[in-house]
Amino acid sequence: MGDDAFEAIVAAHHGEIHRYLARVTARASDADDLSQETFLRAFRAYRALPGDANVRAWLFAIATNLFRNHVRSEKRRSTFQAAVLAVRSEAGAHDPEDESVYRETRTLVEAVVAELPLKQRTAFVLRKIHELDYETIARTLDCSADSARAHVFQALRKIRHTLNGHDMAGMMAVRAAGPPGAEAPASEASEREVTP
Repeated sequence: MGDDAFEAIVAAHHGEIHRYLARVTARASDADDLSQETFLRAFRAYRALPGDANVRAWLFAIATNLFRNHVRSEKRRSTFQAAVLAVRSEAGAHDPEDESVYRETRTLVEAVVAELPLKQRTAFVLRKIHELDYETIARTLDCSADSARAHVFQALRKIRHTLNGHDMAGMMAVRAAGPPGAEAPASEASEREVTP
């Protein structure tokens, strides 16, 4: 793999890796530093990467390991927040009441996610925001696919429990790049239907 191939990897994946790190750190400067370090480490190792490797999953694993090291070294876990869903800049008219409920619920969910244990928070963001499969999440978190699934389930259960009485259906239906009220994919339906 030559330098041109690595530049293509950076061009294809830098934005998503940076958004992931921004969500789990909730600080632009940390996301900038960690994404730069992710690609620096990837550059050092990419020549040894097998040709059939899943580059996207590999980069998420590097970014996640750097994030976990960052949390440990800084000992400021409470300052890291995961944005549950990124919303497109508001274009077009929405019902102001629906927008208000949506924003309130989103703020509550973000606060709950910020308090989740590290593995649950990371698994939740990787699954619900970046739509990685459980096998990839498992490799990223160095656990089994069943454990990855359990981390996501526990995160969802805690969010639902904390937000009991709030309009969670509307929140969980919103996609990372979707506007308020968008439908969630069928793959998430079974997770959404599980009650605490």
